[in-house]
Amino acid sequence: MWVLIGVLGGIAGLFATGWAGLHVWPKPFPSLGVASLDLGSVPIPVGLPQSVARYYRAVCGDEVPRVHSAVVSGLARLRVLGIRFPGRFRFVHRAGRDYRHYIELTFFGRPIFRVNEFYLGGESRLELPFGVTEGEPKVAQAANLGLWGESFWFPSILLSDPRVRWEAVDERTARLVVPFGGEEDRLTVRFDRKPGRVRSIEAMRFKDKSSAGKTLWRNEIVDWMTQDGWHVPAAVRITWQDDVAPWAEFHAREVVLNADVSELVQRRGP
Repeated sequence: MWVLIGVLGGIAGLFATGWAGLHVWPKPFPSLGVASLDLGSVPIPVGLPQSVARYYRAVCGDEVPRVHSAVVSGLARLRVLGIRFPGRFRFVHRAGRDYRHYIELTFFGRPIFRVNEFYLGGESRLELPFGVTEGEPKVAQAANLGLWGESFWFPSILLSDPRVRWEAVDERTARLVVPFGGEEDRLTVRFDRKPGRVRSIEAMRFKDKSSAGKTLWRNEIVDWMTQDGWHVPAAVRITWQDDVAPWAEFHAREVVLNADVSELVQRRGP
């Protein structure tokens, strides 16, 4: 009996330790150490769907800043094998062209799992502790949607890039048409009635290289913050339609615009 009680107590202790370790947030990555560079601004163009024009006025005013790069850093929660790990992230973008994702999942605030994901020149490469995936067309399609979905942290690129266009759907919904190689892809963007900011971004996306078909991928913006005088997402929750819970949550702490990212976008690590 006492042996059984001891074993059960040990198991309970392990569970308690594991639970505690998954509720300790890591420190964010150090600040990039540079301020956003002001490259001027341009007026909101005429002819946009009403919901889109209302959104840009709500987050930027009557003009939008010019953006050629962005570095977004913060904290995250990602679900792996049903377990929600805390973590930290840094996303580096050449606006509308390339990105690199660096993510660390942590236990008691210490890294236990590192991800380097690249989408450069239309080619994807995913480096995980258990292997590398690259040159897969379905993964590239998913990465391209990620590129444009994350552009809502610096949404002026969605007006200034001539390859992008907006199409009206209804008074609170618009379709964002984006390039994908020599083709196009589409994201459905839904807006709040007031003050008109983006509520969600959805698209049909491949989950991985072996997916038989596309799955609805939904990004909900659940909080906002002010950065350099305009409003950007502070918290984003990502859910696949066939999952019962969000796959990931990203909480931005810093957004730096127009820094030189030529080396950073190809680096491994933060």
